[in-house]
Amino acid sequence: MVNIGNSWDDILKDEFEKQYYKDIREFLKKEYATKTVFPNMYDIFNALKYTPYEDVKVVILGQDPYHGVGQAHGLSFSVKKGITTPPSLKNIYKEIENDLNIEMDKTNGELTSWANQGVLMLNASLTVLKGQPNSHSKIGWEKLTDSIIEKLNYKDTPVVYLLWGRNAQMKENLITNKNHLILKCAHPSPYSANNGFFGCKHFSKTNEFLKNNGLVEINWCNM
Repeated sequence: MVNIGNSWDDILKDEFEKQYYKDIREFLKKEYATKTVFPNMYDIFNALKYTPYEDVKVVILGQDPYHGVGQAHGLSFSVKKGITTPPSLKNIYKEIENDLNIEMDKTNGELTSWANQGVLMLNASLTVLKGQPNSHSKIGWEKLTDSIIEKLNYKDTPVVYLLWGRNAQMKENLITNKNHLILKCAHPSPYSANNGFFGCKHFSKTNEFLKNNGLVEINWCNM
């Protein structure tokens, strides 16, 4: 079955044995065999591989993977090195620069440095067909990713949830632990960033919360 290689294996063991997940696996076997699916099957669980449960300090929720060639690699909003930085990520960088007064490398869209510091970049759906956004949004992934959010809700150490846009904010009801912080604003997409994403200061607010709770702040710079 699944081998993430860290604490998530034990935490999600029961989920991976449920029928809905077995159905996802069978469906994806056929999809990967006959169609172009992103990300690579070995990258599907990269968000969990890079950020073990006990290390999670921040959660950035996305909707589904990028559907262009070479983009998706299992982390929400992140693309592989050498791939053009997508518009939403460019806007994220712009807000970080304005919020923290630091310079970002606009040519580098890979966010593994964030993941290694405890930022879980989780999409609601973990796979997508080439050129067809949300094409796998109804195959059962949200049962698994909702379960991940619920399990993070029970963490004793505080977690910051960055809920950008309506789809992410629909997950707010899963986060009930008063130790955690929920920050909400518009999605960083060019279609909505001017409606409240720019100026949200979520990155400085996140670090202030972590610092106040005795946790190491995130180095958001990707240089």
